[in-house]
Amino acid sequence: MTHLQAGLSAETTEKARLELNENPDTLHQDIQQVRDMIITRPDIGFLRTDDDFILRFLRARKFNQVETFKLLAQYFQYRQQNLEMFQSFKADDLGIKRALMDGFPGVLENPDQYGRKILILFASNWDQSRNSFTDILRAILLSLEVLIEDPELQINGFILIIDWSNFSFKQASKLTPTILKLAIEGLQDSFPARFGGIHFVNQPWYIHALYTIIKPFLKDKTRKRIFLHGNNLNSLHQLIFPECLPSEFGGTLPPYDMGMWARTLLGPEYNDETEYTHTYDALHVKEALGSSDKDCTEKLMKRSQSAVEPGTLKHKDRDDDTAQPLLALD
Repeated sequence: MTHLQAGLSAETTEKARLELNENPDTLHQDIQQVRDMIITRPDIGFLRTDDDFILRFLRARKFNQVETFKLLAQYFQYRQQNLEMFQSFKADDLGIKRALMDGFPGVLENPDQYGRKILILFASNWDQSRNSFTDILRAILLSLEVLIEDPELQINGFILIIDWSNFSFKQASKLTPTILKLAIEGLQDSFPARFGGIHFVNQPWYIHALYTIIKPFLKDKTRKRIFLHGNNLNSLHQLIFPECLPSEFGGTLPPYDMGMWARTLLGPEYNDETEYTHTYDALHVKEALGSSDKDCTEKLMKRSQSAVEPGTLKHKDRDDDTAQPLLALD
C-alpha cells in the first residue's frame, strides 16, 4: 500500500482493486500519465494537479486514463464556463448557507450497507423566494467537494434520495431545461463522484413527466441507476436497508435533523445566518464526520442482501402498484 492509500481499510483497498482496477504498484505511473495529458488542453486552466486530486478522478473512472482526463478537463471547464457559481464558493456565502440550513443537501451520518454515503433532499423545502436553484446546486457541489476528500468515499461512492412529497406543480414549473441541464452537467459529467443510485420517492405524475423530458440528456449508466419508487418503501428498502435510513423513509433511525449537515460545515459557532460569518474548516469537518460513518457498514456487511425477502418490508398502508423500480441497477 502506498501513502496515497493510507487510511483506507483493508476491505476498501481490496474493493478498489477488484472494482476500480486500482493497483498500488502502478498508482504513481497512472497519475502521471493523466497529468501528462494536460498539455493537450491549453484552453483549460487546471488549477490543481497534485497526486491526491488526480487520484479521485482515476477512481471515479475505474482507472481508465483517457476517461479520467476527460472528466478532469470537464471539471475545470465547467467551473470556467460558470464562473459566477464558484465566486464565494464557501459555506458562509449567504445563498449557500440558506440552502444548507434548509437541508440542501441533507447528509446522513452513517453510510448504507455498502459504505456509500447517503445524501437526501426534501424537494418541498425549496422556497423560491429564499433559495435560487443555482444556490441549491452550489450547496450540493460544495458538500460533495468536502465529502470527496475522504478516500473511502472516493471508492465506495454515494447514494442520493429525493423525496418529492408535497412538491407542488408550481414548484416543478420552475425546474426549467436550462437549470436542469446545469445540474446534470455539474453532477453527471463534471464531478469525480461514484453515484451508486438515485432514488425518487413519493414523486407525483409531473415529476414522472419531467424525468421523461430530461432522460435523453442522461448517460445510459446514469439512467440505469435511477429508481422511481413512488410511495412504496419496500423497493427502496431492498436496495438500502432500513437500518441505514431515518424514519421519514421507513427506516429504523430517528428522524433526520435538518440542520445537522449545515452545522457540520459551518462549525460549532453556527447560530443563524445574520450572525455567522466564518467559512468552513476542512479539518473541523473531517473530525465532525468522525469514525461513526463505518458503524452501519460494519453491522450490515455480515447480512446478505438475500435476507430481504420480497414483501417483508412492505408497509400495509402503502400502494402496492409500484412495488418494483422502473429502472433496474446493472
